[in-house]
Amino acid sequence: MNSSSSKLFILSTSFLLSISSITSNSVLDNFLQCLPIHSNTSNPITNSIYVPNNSSFQYLYELRANNLRIISSSTISKPLAILTARHASHVQAAVICAKIHSIQLRIRSGGHDYEGLSYVSDIPFVILDLFNLRSIKINITSETAWVQVGATTGELYYKIAEKSKVHGFPSGVCTTLGIGGHFTGGGYGNMIRKYGLSIDNVIDACLIDVNGTIHNRKSMGEDVFWAIRGGGGTSFGVILSWKIKLVHVPRKVTVFKVQRTLDQGATDIAYSWQHIAPKLPKYLFIRLQPEPITIGNGNKTIRVSFIGQFLGRSRKLMNLMNEEFPELRLQQNDCIEMSWVESTLFWAGFTNGTSIDVLLNRVVENKVFFKTKSDYYKNVIPKQGLVMLWEMLMDIGNIFVQLNPHGGRMDEISETETAVHQRGGYLFKVQYTVYWSESDGGIGAAKRYVEMSRRLYGAMAQYASSDPREAFLNYRDLDIGCNESNDTDFGVAEVYGTKYFNNNFMRLARVKAMVDPENFFKNEQSIPPLPSSH
Repeated sequence: MNSSSSKLFILSTSFLLSISSITSNSVLDNFLQCLPIHSNTSNPITNSIYVPNNSSFQYLYELRANNLRIISSSTISKPLAILTARHASHVQAAVICAKIHSIQLRIRSGGHDYEGLSYVSDIPFVILDLFNLRSIKINITSETAWVQVGATTGELYYKIAEKSKVHGFPSGVCTTLGIGGHFTGGGYGNMIRKYGLSIDNVIDACLIDVNGTIHNRKSMGEDVFWAIRGGGGTSFGVILSWKIKLVHVPRKVTVFKVQRTLDQGATDIAYSWQHIAPKLPKYLFIRLQPEPITIGNGNKTIRVSFIGQFLGRSRKLMNLMNEEFPELRLQQNDCIEMSWVESTLFWAGFTNGTSIDVLLNRVVENKVFFKTKSDYYKNVIPKQGLVMLWEMLMDIGNIFVQLNPHGGRMDEISETETAVHQRGGYLFKVQYTVYWSESDGGIGAAKRYVEMSRRLYGAMAQYASSDPREAFLNYRDLDIGCNESNDTDFGVAEVYGTKYFNNNFMRLARVKAMVDPENFFKNEQSIPPLPSSH
């Protein structure tokens, strides 16, 4: 026995003794015993495994599980173990051993999956947690960066700003998003009209396939590289890192937040916004965000926020807004000029002047219970539709709604360029999030609030896209169709797959059949292999 084999034997033996005292599950035992054999001995995997008897297990499970509706449910199954990978070989070992021993893997980076599919299953499973794979290597000379999937968007923004004041990256406004899941669903942000989605600025990737082999773009092939950009990467393998192309931003950008209530003409302005926002110059993005509020006499009304970002100085923005969107009556004192990285704090809800160090905070604070649904709109919502929406928002009370404009760069990218189909011809995308807290009834109130979200969604059907009624993968919603945890019926998958990916679904299924024909990588809304009969 050579030196490295001796070390592996000792490591495996000590690990065997340690796990035998804390678990009696033979399937799990076999899986855990398999791991050290298939991982790099210079980076011991044993330090990265947590089972329920471990004092840190529950903490790690909840730390990166963001929806209290999911983790507070009495019906969910907890994982058999959590593997917090710290090296590529840990991921390889997890895939190989899970496949050998028929254990389902759920792959988690930031934990922002709205339905918790990265940390919940109805069958025995193990969480492969990638949060510690967080390296970010910026190369300003080539204007590129390699970003591991466990890094957050906030960390990426911070690292870019350390190197350059005139570079940025188009990605989400929530700064605790794990890069892994965010990119595989498309990656939506406030520079979408100028630079498209995050995945439109990805130029390479590192992927571990079902056999535990590491691939780059060249070795995985263009079909797989196409699929993982927006098609939900966990259907095709485990992504370790992305190579991105940095984009140019001015030294100063301008942001604003203008609010109007119903008695200040909010309905008319919101109606105009639908016509104007998708057609504005691509360096201007204006989000519409209505919310129910209580006014002085105890009555409810709607306050609509128009939240904007202009890639330029405020004087030029004022001239543009006076010409293109005078209905909003934007004033110079509404405008705040700041660096691009400071604008990421504005969008994340931090007060002006907050240190950019908060971008390094990696987990969500003040978690709530919530249910999210989404829509795409190809036609404007008529004024009577807006009035109906306002009434329903006031009835629900605890609700967060955002209308985000398309147009600009999104109109220039083909619907087949990546797995994300919704490009030209779409005016805006809407997120409806109903939320509640312990004081509102906690998990006991879930049925009532979820039903309210479904009622709102049903009422808006007459105005949203149809045949299919489309949805955004990064706003995952099991209501639009789902399989069982350990089964992927193609007919069921075609329903939700068409809503997420439209005509791109069938190509995704063909790619799946090429790289994972036995459907090892799966969850309730994964892509199935295309059957030979199709």
